[in-house]
Amino acid sequence: MIFKSFKDLIEKVQNSKVKKRVVVVVAQDEHTLEAVFRAKKDNIVDPILIGDKIKIKEVLDNLKESLDESSIIDVKEDSEAAIKAVEFINENKADFIMKGKIQTADLLKAVVDKEKGLRTGNVMSHIAIHEIPTYHKLLAVTDGGMMMYPDVDTKKQIIENAVSTFIDMGYEEPKVAVLAAVENENPKMPETVDASKLKKMNIEGEIKNCIVEGPISYDLTMSKESAEIKGFNSPVTGDADILIVPNITAGNILGKSLVYSAGAKMAGFIVGAKVPIVLTSRGASSEEKYLSLVLSASAVKSL
Repeated sequence: MIFKSFKDLIEKVQNSKVKKRVVVVVAQDEHTLEAVFRAKKDNIVDPILIGDKIKIKEVLDNLKESLDESSIIDVKEDSEAAIKAVEFINENKADFIMKGKIQTADLLKAVVDKEKGLRTGNVMSHIAIHEIPTYHKLLAVTDGGMMMYPDVDTKKQIIENAVSTFIDMGYEEPKVAVLAAVENENPKMPETVDASKLKKMNIEGEIKNCIVEGPISYDLTMSKESAEIKGFNSPVTGDADILIVPNITAGNILGKSLVYSAGAKMAGFIVGAKVPIVLTSRGASSEEKYLSLVLSASAVKSL
C-alpha cells in the first residue's frame, strides 16, 4: 500500500473497524481540541481529555462541542496529567497520546520514566510526513525534531523507527534515502561515511524490511532524471518514501522549507515509544494537528 495524499490516509483510517482512542494531555487548548473534535467527527478517534476540567469545558463551550463526563479526567497539575496519560496507555485504556497545553519536557519526562513510562529500548525520534504538490506520494523526513546529532547507531534506530511506522501504515518495503551533499563517501564528510555504513547494514540484512540508499543528494533522491544524468542507478531515485537527514538542523530546515516555500502539508509525531505521540509545535495550525492525529491513528500497531 502506498499513500499518494493525506486524503488516502484519512480514508484508510476511516475504514478501520476499530476507532482509536487518543488521550490528550492538558487538554484545555482550543486549537488542539478543534483538531481532536474534527477527527472525532471524521470517525478517526475517540478522545479522552485530561486536564483542568473547568477550563476544558470552557473551551468545549466556545467550540460548541460536548463530551461524555467520563471522558474528561480532572487533573490540575501538568506533570500529574502526563503521568495519568501514560497510565492510560499502560492500562490499555488509550491507543496513543497527544500533547495539549503542556511543556514538551513535562510530557516526555513521564513518557521516558524508567519504571512507569513508555520506553521500548529504542531511541525516540520525530517523523514529519509531507504531502508535496510536486511529488507523487507522501514523503517522510526524519529526524528534524528529537535527535540532535545522531551517530551511526542512532541513525540506524531512526531508520528502524521510520520503517516500522510505514509498515504499520501498510507499506511493504519503504524506500529510504540517507541524505548528504554528495553521492560518494568522503572521510571529511562524516554523514557520507554514516550513509555508506547504513546502506551496508541494509544489504547485509541488519536493517530489514526496506531499501536503503546512501549517501545520496537531495536532487538525485527526488529526481530520477537528475540521477540518470549523473549515471546514478538506484530504485530509490525519484521514488523515496523516507528521507534520513544528517542532524536536527538539516531536518528542521528541510521540513520548514517544504511547508513554507513548496506548499507542502505536514503532519508529525514521535515514534519509538510504545505508542505514537502527537507532539506538534505551539505554532502548529489546527489542520496540522488534525493530520498528525490521522497519521498517529494509522500507525497504531493494532490497526
